[in-house]
Amino acid sequence: MIDVRPFNGLGRFDIDWLAARHHFSFGSYMDPKRMGFGDLRVWNDDTIQPGTGFDPHPHRDMEIITYVRKGAITHRDRLGNEGRTEAGDVQVMSAGTGIVHAEYNLESEPTQIFQIWIVPSATGFEPRWEARQFPRDGRTGELVVLASGRDGDEGALRINQNAAVLGATIKAGHSVTHQLGNGRKAYLVAASGSIEVNGVPAAARDGVAIANESAVEIKAIDEAEIVLVDVA
Repeated sequence: MIDVRPFNGLGRFDIDWLAARHHFSFGSYMDPKRMGFGDLRVWNDDTIQPGTGFDPHPHRDMEIITYVRKGAITHRDRLGNEGRTEAGDVQVMSAGTGIVHAEYNLESEPTQIFQIWIVPSATGFEPRWEARQFPRDGRTGELVVLASGRDGDEGALRINQNAAVLGATIKAGHSVTHQLGNGRKAYLVAASGSIEVNGVPAAARDGVAIANESAVEIKAIDEAEIVLVDVA
């Protein structure tokens, strides 16, 4: 099953400093048919204007992965963590028993991010935050694990769930393949470039829900940057 969810049909939330598109129900956008995809609960595509951002707010019992597509995002939390994550890089916040944080675009240009929420394997984990660089030229032609709770995924940011977030850059005409285990599913978005997923076309920023497939072949029609989440 390959289900393409066009970017123009996603949930919308627009104010003066934020243009948000919601792949799944979030905030004021509610679609009972899109309450998540397995353990994947939220995928937001946010554009944040310069000098603005999300003021301090709380989270609890959620694994929140932020993939920066353009610009940079600055994180601050009440545990004392602070860091700036640039385009192509990733940060993970395990909300656990509770955390209050803020995220700001302190740059001179708009920042674009994917924010991905994954339900943890249990409640009550210790809250934590971490960021890591994943140079785009280091994942050309192959899927690199960016965040994971699976055994053996060395070098990835840790999350508290048997799930993984992977990224790749693919040259036009080339492809990468991802094997899906029994009972696993994937959700995929091209941050840029048009692609085909097992022969099904998808444009940049479309969502692609994949289930009941043993393998996923992603072919770039144009040079593409992709993010894929593998969940149960």
